[in-house]
Amino acid sequence: MIRKTVFAALALTAMAGSAFAASAWTGGDDLPTNPLACDGTPGAAVAKPYDGGEPTGAPDRKGKKITVVDVPKLIGIGYFNATSKGIQDAAKELGNVDAKTDGPTQANIDQQITFIDNYITSGVDGILFAANDPVAIAPVLKKALSKGINVVGYDANSQPDARQWFVNQAEFNGIAKAMVDNMAKEIGEEGAFAIVTSTFTTPNQARWIAEMAAYAEKCHPKMKWLETVEAQEDNVLSFNQATTLINKYGDDLKGIFGMTSVATPASAEAVTQANKCGTIAVVGLATPNAMKPYVEKDCVKSVVLWNPVDLGYAAMQVLRAVADGDLKPGATSVKAGKLGDLQVINGSEILLGAPFVFTKENVGQFDF
Repeated sequence: MIRKTVFAALALTAMAGSAFAASAWTGGDDLPTNPLACDGTPGAAVAKPYDGGEPTGAPDRKGKKITVVDVPKLIGIGYFNATSKGIQDAAKELGNVDAKTDGPTQANIDQQITFIDNYITSGVDGILFAANDPVAIAPVLKKALSKGINVVGYDANSQPDARQWFVNQAEFNGIAKAMVDNMAKEIGEEGAFAIVTSTFTTPNQARWIAEMAAYAEKCHPKMKWLETVEAQEDNVLSFNQATTLINKYGDDLKGIFGMTSVATPASAEAVTQANKCGTIAVVGLATPNAMKPYVEKDCVKSVVLWNPVDLGYAAMQVLRAVADGDLKPGATSVKAGKLGDLQVINGSEILLGAPFVFTKENVGQFDF
C-alpha cells in the first residue's frame, strides 16, 4: 500500500531531535527495499519466476504488421516526447509496426484509463503504457489482455499480472544511490534537504523515495530529510512548492531533490529566482535540454536520468518481440535492436541499464 500524505508538521515533530534514519520518508511506498552497497559494488541478481499476465486468444502476429498505441502518463512534456521518439524510431526500424502516441495532457489516471479503454474498443494489436497509478490502471490493462492485445509497460509499472512485460529504465536502488550520493557530495553528510515529487501514489517516484531512504540510512545516516511535497507534474505548482520550501526552511535547507522531469527544472528555477544558486543544491531526474540553462550556469551540478529515447525504443522492441512470440516467460534476455541484448530481471521486467548523471562536462552532448 502506498503511504498517504503525512503533514509536514507532524513529520517534523516526529523527527525533532532524532536521527533522520529512524523515520520513513513521506512519499515512499511500503515495499521491501534493497539498498546497494555504499562503495558501488553491484547487487546480486535475484532469480524470480515470471509474474506477468498473458493475453487470451492472441492471434499469430509473428512477422505481421501490427498497430500499437502508446499511452504515457501524459503527453506534451519533453520526457514523454523523447520516449515517443524512441518508439517511432524503433517502429521505423522494425518496418512492420504502425505506432502512435496518445494520452491525457495532465497526469490523470482516470483520463489515462479512458484513453486505453477507447483504444481497446477501436482495436489495436498492442498497448504501451506508463502508469499514473499501478493499481487503478490494472483493470483496463487486464481487459486489454482478455481481448488478446499484447501489453507492455515502461517508465511506471502496473501490477505485474495486468501486463506482460515492463521495461525498467533503471533499477530503483541504482537511481536511489545516484541521487543520494550526488546530493551528499554537494551538501555534505549532515546537510538537510527536501523533496518535490509528483504524487505520493505515483509508483516510480514512491519506489525511488523508499529506496533513497533505505540507501541514505545505510550510507549517509546523518543527512536530514525535512519534507516531501506533491506537485503533480505541473510546472507552476512545482515552482511554487520549491519556492515555499525555500522560504519555509531558510538557511536550514541545503538541497532539493526533484523527482520528476518537471519538478527538477522548476526547482532549479525557484532556486535561481531566490538567488540561492551555490547555496541550495538541486539534484534530480530531468531531461538534459530542460536542465542545460541551470547546469551551464553552475546552478545545478547533477542531473540523474537514463536516456528516455532509448527507453521508448526498448519498449517498442519488447512489444514486437512479445507479439512475435520471441519473448516468452522464463526468458533471461531479449534482443532490442541497436541496444543489443537486454537483461530480464524481477520475473517480468526488462532492464534498460544503469542510470546516467548529466553534468556540465557532458550535458551539451545530448539533445532531448
